[in-house]
Amino acid sequence: MQRPIRINVINGNTFEPMTQGIDESAQAACFPGTEVVTTQPKAGPQSLECYYDEYLAIPGILEQIILANHDFDAFVIACWGDPGLEAAREITTKPVIGIAEASMYVANMLAARWGVVTTQHRTLDIIEKTIYKAGFAHRCVSIRTTGLAVIETETARQATIDALEQVGRLAITEDKVEALCLGCAGMSRLDVELEQRLEVPVIDAVAAAVKLAEALVGLKKQTSKALTYQFPGIKPIKGFPEHMQPPFC
Repeated sequence: MQRPIRINVINGNTFEPMTQGIDESAQAACFPGTEVVTTQPKAGPQSLECYYDEYLAIPGILEQIILANHDFDAFVIACWGDPGLEAAREITTKPVIGIAEASMYVANMLAARWGVVTTQHRTLDIIEKTIYKAGFAHRCVSIRTTGLAVIETETARQATIDALEQVGRLAITEDKVEALCLGCAGMSRLDVELEQRLEVPVIDAVAAAVKLAEALVGLKKQTSKALTYQFPGIKPIKGFPEHMQPPFC
């Protein structure tokens, strides 16, 4: 009998209520029989809202993958900036899916013109660079920020969905988008209501990443080690624990 697919979904921040919310979205999205375990870093920012936050979060995210590498078939980084995604792919052969990249792939298959609705205004540059890195700068026609703090997306759900509806309508009427990506893991589980309000496809990025992780595992594909994502070279890394020292194979 084939064992179930096991996916580790990693919240990029250390805010426990958001980890729980991400888990709810991931559990609802996966196939019956798929095992999803949602975790968060041992240390790092409570929320990721700037480059400083993202860079400080990355070691904790990578540590989660290193410690759990032999227990899971795939990993999901549940933060829309996909922090540490390339480094994560260097330390494991398992598929590693960033929720931003996953949501953009899904949006690209559903609509010719799509956009992203997200949190604080200062994250605009982070969002733009994430879209460019994923190769979708020519397809994403709109980025709309709400001004919401990341924590608010979990603690003030009604205000969040109202703000998303407002900027989503602007994206539809002014930017002519035909689908929207929810640009924060804290916005998970709001897609259905927003679709009803806006009448265009709305992508829950966590759910999209879980489904793509299942697909890659089902296809029996692993991360290429031919060149770019080879394991890191062996060298001392001062100040980090033994389990974070190469080699990781």
